[in-house]
Parts: sequence; C-alpha cells; structure tokens
Amino acid sequence: MNDDFEVSFPRQDFPQGTAAALDALDEVERIEQRLSVFRFDSQVHYINLTAHESPVRLDKELFDLIALCVQLAEETDGTVDITSGSLWKVWGFARRQGRIPSAEELNHAKEHTGYHFLELDEAAQTIRFKKQGIELNFGCVGKGFALDIAAEKLREHAVHRFLFSGGLSSMLASGRDWRIGIAHPLRAGQRLQELTLHDVAVSTSSSQKQFFRHGGHRYSHLIDPRTGKPAEGVFSATVLAPTATLAELLSTAFFVLGAEKAADYCSLHPDISAVLTIPSKNVPDLKFGASKPMGELCLVELNVIHDS
Repeated sequence: MNDDFEVSFPRQDFPQGTAAALDALDEVERIEQRLSVFRFDSQVHYINLTAHESPVRLDKELFDLIALCVQLAEETDGTVDITSGSLWKVWGFARRQGRIPSAEELNHAKEHTGYHFLELDEAAQTIRFKKQGIELNFGCVGKGFALDIAAEKLREHAVHRFLFSGGLSSMLASGRDWRIGIAHPLRAGQRLQELTLHDVAVSTSSSQKQFFRHGGHRYSHLIDPRTGKPAEGVFSATVLAPTATLAELLSTAFFVLGAEKAADYCSLHPDISAVLTIPSKNVPDLKFGASKPMGELCLVELNVIHDS
C-alpha cells in the first residue's frame, strides 16, 4: 500500500497495546498480500488473470469489499471505480512516471474500465468479468479496508483507545478524542485546519505528492473514470465516515465529483462529513455546507462537527 502504518495508544494501555499493535500490523500485511496488484501470488492477481474465463469463488471478506465498492460506484456516478487501474497505468502513475497517453492508448484503457463489467453472484459468492482485459485495483480503498480489518485485532486484545493510521492519508480513531490536522494541499508542512476525531475514520485524497506537469498543465494521479482523464477542480478532499473503508472510497469520489456534488451526497448522508479545498476562483454557491475563502484556495465544509 506504499505507506507506513502506525498505531498510537495511551500509556496506560502498555504493554497489552504493544502486543495488540503487532498483531494488527501483521493483519495489514495479510491484506496487502491479498489485494496488491504488484504481487503475482496475490488473490487479486489471480482474479484478474482468470475471472473473464469463468466465475471465481471468493471468501466473504473479499466478496463484501467488492460489493461495497460497486455500491459506492453506483451512488457516486462512477467516480470511484475499482476497475480503473488501466487508466492509472496508461497515464504512467503505476510507475510514478507521469505521461500523456496517445488517443489510442486512452481509448483502449477506457474500453476496459467500468464496474458494470463485474458480475457478482451473492448466493455463490463469485465474481466474473463480462469482458477480457478488465482488472481489479484496490488503490482507492486498500488502506482504509486494511485499517478496518486490522483494528479488530486491537479490540480483540481489549485495546479500544487508539489512533490507527495508514500514512497521513487514512486514519481510524477510537475510544477517546484524537487531534489531527488537514494539510495544506499546496504548501508542504502547513495545516489548514484541525479536527477532533472520536470513533470515526478519516481519509484524504490529494494531488499534493502524485502529479506531473506537461505543457504548463498540472495532471493529478486521481483519474475520473468517466472521462479517463485526471480529475480537476479540487486540491484535496477529506472525508469523515463510520469506517475507514467508506472514508477512503468517498474521499476519492469527492475529489472527482467536486464540491457541489459532494455537498449533495453529504446532505443525504448525515453520518458523512467532508472538508474540500478548491481554487478560490471556483467557489460554489452551495445549498448545503459552508465555504471559507483562504487566499488562493477555498475551504468547503460539509457536515463537519469536530472542527476547532
């Protein structure tokens, strides 16, 4: 998942917290082995090779994750799609070497992207690809999913007060108040806002680190599956949700959707909060939520009740 995972807990929970953290981090490694497209022995690699030929049986853990990803794709107009790995590759982000694809390359990748090519059989717990060349890629959800699964190991050890993080972009807070900061998407090391988390997960999608420039234009690694091109109009999207899996999926979706449609989603889902940063020149007229101009960018708050 290309990030360091860390567990923080109060001093009073030592030493059981240490043993619990080690078990939880082992669980992160297990999820990485299952979901990584870069490991030839992973379950996802096997699915990508064979699911176009015949249905592949899954265990409940993986089937439920894929079903949730399909549900979120449907709810967010296809803006977060676990089949969009081909687009990510053709833009060079898989090798962290951004490039402009040819029209032919882009069209080919778009033709092999779409959650509607996935056929899930709940009774049989199987997945089948309706088209050859479809690939699953869990880059938009893997860290959050690993946090949710691994956090259960902490609770099994009776450790309920913790902050479990997958890098700086995904965190799961439990048992007490934890203070975290929202990073400035354009200025490294600066914070825009602080949030207090309590029994909630948070995820941020940002183009701060992964992007490239070409012809004076900045291209983000976050691709809009509908157009096949890098999303524009948002600097960062931070989402608070009941689970880290949901938070990570929605932070990707909101980055692509933009502030107005993200606001529409939050207005219908009171358990979802978000903070988006967008260019000041693109300040939306929101029917729901509040915006704060902050010089070169604007902070858009949706359902946020933990801020300071």
